[in-house]
Amino acid sequence: MKQLILIFLIQIISFPLLAHAGGHGTPSKTWELEKEGVVLQANFIQAKDGVVYLRDENHAILEFSMENFSKKDQQYISAKSNWIQTANTTNEFSYAYSPNFAQWFIIVGIFMVLFSIFRFVSQGHSVQFVYGLLGFALVMVGCENTFFSEPEDLAVLSTKVPANKVDFLTSIFGVFEDVKTRHDDQYFYIESDGIPEHEMMTGITNWQQQVPIRHDYTGENSWAIPIQPQLLVEPLSAKTNFMKGAIAIAANGIPIFNPLNNRGEDANAIGELDRWGGHCGRADDYHYHLAPTHLQAQVGADKPIAYALDGFPVYGETTAPLDEYLGRFNPDSSYQYHAVKEYPYLIAGMRGKVTFNPRTKAPENEIMPQAKTKGVRPALRPLRGAAITSFKTIQPNQYALTYTLDGKTFVINYGWEESGMYNFEFVNPDGTKKQSSYQHTNRH
Repeated sequence: MKQLILIFLIQIISFPLLAHAGGHGTPSKTWELEKEGVVLQANFIQAKDGVVYLRDENHAILEFSMENFSKKDQQYISAKSNWIQTANTTNEFSYAYSPNFAQWFIIVGIFMVLFSIFRFVSQGHSVQFVYGLLGFALVMVGCENTFFSEPEDLAVLSTKVPANKVDFLTSIFGVFEDVKTRHDDQYFYIESDGIPEHEMMTGITNWQQQVPIRHDYTGENSWAIPIQPQLLVEPLSAKTNFMKGAIAIAANGIPIFNPLNNRGEDANAIGELDRWGGHCGRADDYHYHLAPTHLQAQVGADKPIAYALDGFPVYGETTAPLDEYLGRFNPDSSYQYHAVKEYPYLIAGMRGKVTFNPRTKAPENEIMPQAKTKGVRPALRPLRGAAITSFKTIQPNQYALTYTLDGKTFVINYGWEESGMYNFEFVNPDGTKKQSSYQHTNRH
C-alpha cells in the first residue's frame, strides 16, 4: 500500500514540473486554394522560391504555388516564413520555464503529506496528522493559483530579439514637451499628466458623462516599457485578455487600451470614441482605444507612434504582410506592431512577455507595471442619446464641453486649481446652472 501511495504522489509531483504552456509542432490550419477551388486542412512546413509546402492529415507532403492561395493565406505564409527564418537565424528555438511560487507550494505540500503518511502509519503520532493537513493546505493553495488563475510567468522563447535603444526611445517620446522620460536597467519610464495637446471628446455619441482631467503619471506611477522584450511561446489574444488597464503607451504619454471595452464590445463601433480614437474612463482619465495614427506627423514618418507594454513598438499603417497579431519581424529579428483601419485595429495579440496583476483574471487581466488613475468625483452612468459636439480649451486647466440631447444643447465648464480643487459648472439649455467642487486628495 505504501508503494502505491508513493508512486501516486511522485506522479502528482512530476506534473507541474514537466508541464508547460502549449504543445509541440505547428497547429493544423484550413487553407483556401482559390484557383483550384479547394479547401484543405494541413500543417504549414515552409515556403521557398514561390512554392508552399504543407503536410496533410495523412502526413503526406503537398506542394502548391504561392499564387494559388487566398490573399489572407498568402499574408499568413509570408509572416510565418519570416518568423521561422528569424527563429532559425538567432538562438535555438526552445522553452524557458521554471516553477513559480504556486508550484513550489504544491511540491513542498506533497512532500509534507508524504512524510506525514509514512510517519503516521509507522508511529501513529497525531502531530504527523497535523503535518499532513498543513501539507494538504499548501497543495490546495498552490493548485488554485497554478490552474485556476492567470499565470504570472509565461513561457518565453529563447529566440533573442534586440533590446530597445534608450536613445531612440528618448527621441520618440521627447517630441512632446509635456512628456518626461528616464530609465533603469530593466524599464524605460514615461511620465505625463494624461492630457494630450490635441482636442478631445468631439464626436462621441455613446457617452458615460466623463470628461478629461489630469492624472499624475509620474515617479513610481509612471508608464514602463521593458528595455529587453521577450517573445512568448503562445501569444495572448486581445479578444480574451487585457480588458482592464492599458496595453500600450502613445508617444504623447497617453495610454492605449484594448479596442474592446471591459464588456467585450468594440468601443469604436458603438460610438464611444472621439475623432482621435479616445475617450475618458470612470476616473475621468483620457485614453485611446485605437492606434493614435494622428501622431505620425509629429514623431516623423516610419517612426513608432506608441510602444506596447511588452516592449515592442507600434507603427502606423503599412502595406507589408502582417501576422495574426498585427505585427511582423524585421531582418534584424526585431518585432513591431502596426495599425489597421478595421477591428482589431492594433495588437490583436500580445506577442511579448508581460506580467499580470495577480488580483485580476482574464478577460480583465491587467498588465503590470501599470500606472494608476485616481478620479476626483463619483463615476456617472451613460447618458443615452447624448452627442458631444465641441470641446474647447478656455485657458490652461480650464475647459468647456458642449453636448446635445433630444435636440437641446448643454455645456459643462470645468477646470482645476493648483491647490487640487476641481470645479464643475453644468449649464442647462434654459441658462440655469449647477456647480460642484471636489478636492483632489492626490494632487500634483
